[in-house]
Amino acid sequence: MRNKDFMFWLFLAPVLFALGTVVLLPLIYGIFYSFTDWDGVNAAEFIGVKNYVELFSDQGFLNSLWFTFKFSIASVIVINIMGLGLAMLVTSYIKSKNVLRTIFFMPNLIGGLILGFIWQFIFTKVFDAVGRATGIEWLQGWLSDSQTGFWGMVILMSWQMAGYIMIIYIAYLENVPKDLLEAAEIDGANGWQRFRNITFPLVMPAFTVSLFLTLSNAFKIYDQNLSLTNGGPFDSTKMVAMDIVQTAFQLNQMAEAQAKAVIFFIIVAIISLTQVYINKKKEVEM
Repeated sequence: MRNKDFMFWLFLAPVLFALGTVVLLPLIYGIFYSFTDWDGVNAAEFIGVKNYVELFSDQGFLNSLWFTFKFSIASVIVINIMGLGLAMLVTSYIKSKNVLRTIFFMPNLIGGLILGFIWQFIFTKVFDAVGRATGIEWLQGWLSDSQTGFWGMVILMSWQMAGYIMIIYIAYLENVPKDLLEAAEIDGANGWQRFRNITFPLVMPAFTVSLFLTLSNAFKIYDQNLSLTNGGPFDSTKMVAMDIVQTAFQLNQMAEAQAKAVIFFIIVAIISLTQVYINKKKEVEM
């Protein structure tokens, strides 16, 4: 038993070392520097909670936080609806379902910066060309308006993550007992009733995982925001991650940026853990 314990900790040690050096130590140092006036060059001096107090009067940070919150809610809804819909499609009896699984998952393999540039071309070139040819004004200048820029970000994020979330839903949909569905169909339940009362309750664990992943990814998105809109127009589509990076590396206000990061971390942690706790209570055992 002792040998097994030794081998367990021996194999676990590299992971714990990596977790401590890459995650835990930077987190501790970051919290410490958020209480200082560190600018990345000069020695840090302790100033207490001044950085945190000033955040509440930083309108740019508050605007980016509100935009990030709206974007995350819209993205989570769209991505999970698309992911579940695609999963139900590729678990049906169509012949090309294996090919479709690959096609739907492929956007997730493309880097965020590349995705941003791809969709920037679509929104600025393709949409403008179609808008001028058809006379549809709302297709023109998509990224020059805060409203359409917002939905442009949602479209990009949904296109990238829907295939990934589809894989999670597929794993649970394929384990739904077929005899339950057949019995409900014999009893006269239609497709919607079978989905609402049997399928969806049994895939709730997948919904919990998918909601956690989409929430956390939507909140911390940066590279797609940078390459698609770069926060424009007039910082109206700037998200929190971009605001933190700009504060740290453009304004050289490292301590203030770290305070923003700590607040952001707490907000994301509370929201993510709360939804996991709520959804766990609704899960049904198979």
